[in-house]
Amino acid sequence: MTRFRQDIVRQPQELQRAIDYFGGAGRRRLEEAAGRVRRANHVYLTGIGSSWHAAMCAEPLFSAGARPLFLHDAAELLHFATFPRDAVIVAISRTGKSVEIVRLLAKARESGAFVIGITNSEDGPLAREAQIPIIVPVNFDHGISVNTYSTLAAAAGALACATVSSFDDSLIAVLSRTIGETVQSMGAWQEQIAETAWLVPGAVYYFLARGSSLGSCHEARLLWEEGAKSSATAMGTGSFRHGPQEVVTEGMRVGIWIDGQRMRAQDLAVAHDLKRLGASVLLIGQEGPQDAGDLVFQLPAAPPGWQFLIDIIPAQLAAECLARLAGVDCDSFRLCSYIVEDEYGLLHEEAAVQKGKN
Repeated sequence: MTRFRQDIVRQPQELQRAIDYFGGAGRRRLEEAAGRVRRANHVYLTGIGSSWHAAMCAEPLFSAGARPLFLHDAAELLHFATFPRDAVIVAISRTGKSVEIVRLLAKARESGAFVIGITNSEDGPLAREAQIPIIVPVNFDHGISVNTYSTLAAAAGALACATVSSFDDSLIAVLSRTIGETVQSMGAWQEQIAETAWLVPGAVYYFLARGSSLGSCHEARLLWEEGAKSSATAMGTGSFRHGPQEVVTEGMRVGIWIDGQRMRAQDLAVAHDLKRLGASVLLIGQEGPQDAGDLVFQLPAAPPGWQFLIDIIPAQLAAECLARLAGVDCDSFRLCSYIVEDEYGLLHEEAAVQKGKN
């Protein structure tokens, strides 16, 4: 078994650990951070890589509760934004050591912005320098972000709920039930993946979603690239219908997340038409018609806006399987550092030369 798959399989336990933390030892700090967000006139939610996708999962929970905020990739926020002095920055990073996050902390200090850090590492710069550090307990992944991704997304979602309403015992109980039922579902998902013809090395892959699942959609694209070393595209389902649908060809693979409450009929119609046009369709959602796709993953019930907590898991399992089918090593990176600590180039030795010239 690959290390990637080992990390995926233990994910429900890590998610439950994170949820229990916010219902117990982490609740006071969570409420403190939520209070600061409520009082702020300007709030930025940011991260980079998989942490950026975790931010994308949580943003709809803020917006649905009439607490809009600015959602920006950390690199863009670092180089192309000026913070008002009363700004609050919610920065998400598994280690808190990525170069963009470290430099963003310095920029926040200079501008007088207040930083809430959501991280898995208590000894990283983000945990040390944030005015309110939220340190999510987790056993780190071997390489690809699996448990660090999902627990950070859970933490950001908990902060959103605590800000706009409450992250209370009743919600914790429902989320715990969802996680428990996911454990039961994972065996069936793995059997489906072992038997499917949807996974083909070298195929064209598109991932589509809406709402909080848009973060899962973009995370799936990253899993394809990091794990299977295969190109993929991710975008909103609505955006796909405004031009990119011209790319549809016979045999292309399209993965669609179906939200539990919103735009279900419309997105199932998209899946239907894609099949008519010759695409092979994967569906991930709650109570989806079994004949709506060539591969359909049924999710346990989840609270509104919280499907993202578990709907990445089938895609993670699929990415690991595709890596094995393609004969590539999903447990090591050919080019990328585990932590990206400079902004120069892709190849480390060339990056060092370029950095020395500047």
